[in-house]
This record gives sequence, C-alpha cells and structure tokens, in this order.
Amino acid sequence: MPLIATCHCGATKIALPAQPSQAKSCNCSFCARTGAVWAYYKPGELRFVSLDGDATYSASGLNHHHFCSKCGMQTWGDSPDWASMYNADGTPKDGNAGGMPTERIYAVNLNTVDDLDWSAVVVEAVDGRSSW
Repeated sequence: MPLIATCHCGATKIALPAQPSQAKSCNCSFCARTGAVWAYYKPGELRFVSLDGDATYSASGLNHHHFCSKCGMQTWGDSPDWASMYNADGTPKDGNAGGMPTERIYAVNLNTVDDLDWSAVVVEAVDGRSSW
C-alpha cells in the first residue's frame, strides 16, 4: 500500500514513492511554529492525488509552504534545493556564501502520513534560524 500524506480533512492527498529513510526538522521561524518534519523529493517523484483547497504562503517568495485552506494543515512545500549548495548548519558546501540553487525540491510534512514507520526514518536537525 502506498504511503499517503493527507491533511486533516482529506482534501489534500499526496502519494509518496516509498517509505522515506531520511528527513529534516528545521528551527526557522516558520518550521519551528508548524512542527513539520520534512522528507524531500525531486520534481516528478510525488503523485498529487488531490489538492482541493490547496493554498500557499511564502514570506520570502522563494520557499512556498502549501496548506489546506479548509482545515489549515500544512502538508507540503517547494523551494530552491538549498541542500544542494549548503550544509545543515548553513555553511556553503563550495565556499560560495550567498549562492542560489537553480533547481527546486519538494518537501512533504511526514507528520501528515498515518502509516509511516518512524523507526526507519533518520531525522536530521537543520539550523534554519541561524542560516536563512
């Protein structure tokens, strides 16, 4: 059975390609308030079953936080692929501080997946509060 991320009311449903083995928690001003734990996927890896009522919030214009306009649950997001250029502590991988990724990445809030095997997920803490 595929894993499905769903909002509280069921209007948003996203099929994950497989059980994730890695995820990230972020302490930035947005993620710390939502308590999301993010698994990341390249464009085309997720199947958006239903986005009825999908709404978007973006404080920066770069990171898009998607939530259900009916029940308010934050289910997914899309952003520049920051991890392709920056380490979890915010330092640049290639020494180029201020570099901007050219690719985008999708993130699913794993707290919205009912049948997730959390024992199989390694969660890495990302210092978004100090990094961006």
